[in-house]
Amino acid sequence: MYQAMITDREAGQRFDKYLHRILPNAGSGFLYKMLRKKNITLNDKKADGSEKIAVGDCVKIFFAQETLDLFMGKQAPDSGAVRQGTGAEAGFSGKTGSMSDEASRCQEYRKAYRQLSDIQVIYENDHILIADKPAGVLSQKAEKTSLSLNEWLLGFLLEKGELSESAPAFYKPSVCNRLDRNTSGMVLCAKTLKGAQLLSGLLKDRTLHKYYQLYVKGCIEEERLIEGYLHKDTKRNKVSIKSVSDSFGHGGGPAAGSRSDRKDAEGDYIQTRYTPIRCERDKTLLEVELITGKTHQIRAHLAGIGHPLLGDYKYGDRAWNEKYRQRFGIQSQLLHAYRIVFPPLEPPFTDLSGRSFFCELPEIFIHVSDSV
Repeated sequence: MYQAMITDREAGQRFDKYLHRILPNAGSGFLYKMLRKKNITLNDKKADGSEKIAVGDCVKIFFAQETLDLFMGKQAPDSGAVRQGTGAEAGFSGKTGSMSDEASRCQEYRKAYRQLSDIQVIYENDHILIADKPAGVLSQKAEKTSLSLNEWLLGFLLEKGELSESAPAFYKPSVCNRLDRNTSGMVLCAKTLKGAQLLSGLLKDRTLHKYYQLYVKGCIEEERLIEGYLHKDTKRNKVSIKSVSDSFGHGGGPAAGSRSDRKDAEGDYIQTRYTPIRCERDKTLLEVELITGKTHQIRAHLAGIGHPLLGDYKYGDRAWNEKYRQRFGIQSQLLHAYRIVFPPLEPPFTDLSGRSFFCELPEIFIHVSDSV
C-alpha cells in the first residue's frame, strides 16, 4: 500500500492529474478502473478523479509493492511498504528512471547550488521565489551537461530541506520566466503547483509588470510606446521586427496593455514601452517595460528604431560596442531586469498584493556611466 498526505506543493490540481504524476507508467483507463473499485481512495472515500485535492487530503493506493514500483517507474523495489508524503518530502522527479538516476540528478542540483553561488534570493514565500540571476548564467539548461538557474533552484530547496531525494513524483519546482544567458536580474520561480498557477496566470494576462534598465546608443528624451510584429528565425536564433507604430499606441496595433496575442503574416504583435532616465554623451540609460514578452524583444525592437543596446553584438552597432569593449571589457548586452510589480491578489497571495520588488544594477552599469 502507498499512502501520502497532500501538501501545498500538490494542492489545487485535479486528483487524476496528481495520480498521473505519481504513477506515470499507468494508463488513464487503468487508473479510473482502480478508482471505481476503490483500490485508490481520497480521504478513505471513493473518488472519480475530478476532485480538486487540498492540503491535508489523504491518498491511499492499495497496490502490491511490485505493482507500485512498476507504475512509479522504478527499476528496483523500495524496502518500505508505505511511503508517507510530508511537507519536507515534496517530490520533484516526475519522470521514470532508477533510484540511482534520481540520486545522480540530486547531485547535479546540489552542484549547481554550490557553483552558482552568485545567485541571490530577492524574495521567497511558501509558493514562489524571486531570484537575481547574474549575467552569464542560463535560466534553463541548454545542454545535458550545463548547469542553470533551474538546477540551482532545486539544489537550494534540497539544502533547505524543502525537497527530499527519496520523495515520490509530484510537482517539480521550476523557473517560470526566462532571461537570456547574458541578461541579468530578476527571474520568477515556482516552488509549488499553486505558485506556478499564479505566476503563469499573471504572465499570460500581462498583469505582472516587468521593468528593465539598459543603455542604448544615442540620446532619447521622451517616453514612448513602440509596437511591431516580431518574426523568429529559429535556425539563426534571431528575430526581425516590422514596425507598426512608435507613439503611444496610435498605430494599427491593439491598444496598450491589450491581452490580444494577435498575429499577422509578419509574426507576433509586440509592445515595448521605454522611459529615458538620463542622456550621457553618446548613450541613454533607459527604463523599459516589457508589455509583451517575446524572444529578444527589447534588443531587436530598440535596434529597429535606431537605438541598439550597448554591448549587443547580435542586433547592435559593432563599432560602437568595440569602443566600450576595449575600455570596459563589455562583451554582451547590458540589460538588467531590475523591477517587478504585482497586481492586487487574493489569499493565499496577499503578501504579494500590489508589491514591487527591486534588485540592484550590476557594477558594470556604474563603471560605464558618464555621470559618476
